Amino acid sequence: MSAPSPADWHVVVPVKGVVGAKSRLVPPRGVDRGELAVAMALDTVESVCRVVAPGRVHVVTSDARFAEAAAGLGTVVVPDPVGAGLHRAVAAGLADLARGTHRAVLLGDLPALRPEELRQALTVAASHPLAFVPDRQETGTVLVTAAPGIRHTPHFGPGSAAAHETAGYTRLDLALSSLRTDVDLAEDLAAVLRLGTGRHTARLLGAPVDARA
Repeated sequence: MSAPSPADWHVVVPVKGVVGAKSRLVPPRGVDRGELAVAMALDTVESVCRVVAPGRVHVVTSDARFAEAAAGLGTVVVPDPVGAGLHRAVAAGLADLARGTHRAVLLGDLPALRPEELRQALTVAASHPLAFVPDRQETGTVLVTAAPGIRHTPHFGPGSAAAHETAGYTRLDLALSSLRTDVDLAEDLAAVLRLGTGRHTARLLGAPVDARA
């Protein structure tokens, strides 16, 4: 059997929305934290939709406005079990997929994500039953993948990189800065601005727009 192309994958993107999002992030003066979280998530989802067909992108959210925007992109919107946390949101997204497909879970706070870097990561991940890509600090996780028929139970949260390795996921230390730079703190936001962000984050922050490939 030939290796799948990145376009063959299904990708789950959990997005909290405006309320309660990014509580540790101190946004720039005059920028609403929730609005910034939504802008970053929209840039993330738009980049994913340049890699796989929008109908293979499953956005899990309880935010009505973000759900409308995601549906407008052609993605599948999955209701988030409100208040149940990230793991339940991820589980809801994965439950919406057939187990016989290549499945990935990608964080929704990657506003600098370049499609070619996601393509590269999915190509490498296809060689492993279970795999994950750590964040730039090496302790967290930005992408978790599973081959068809393999049980997929991501372990996001503090120390998730070690948790994924313990659970049998292969660590992919790839030199993909836009994929590995998620945003939790102000220093992370500064890092993505140096990389260049998608149009929604750039517009909100008054920054130059990075051309998405």
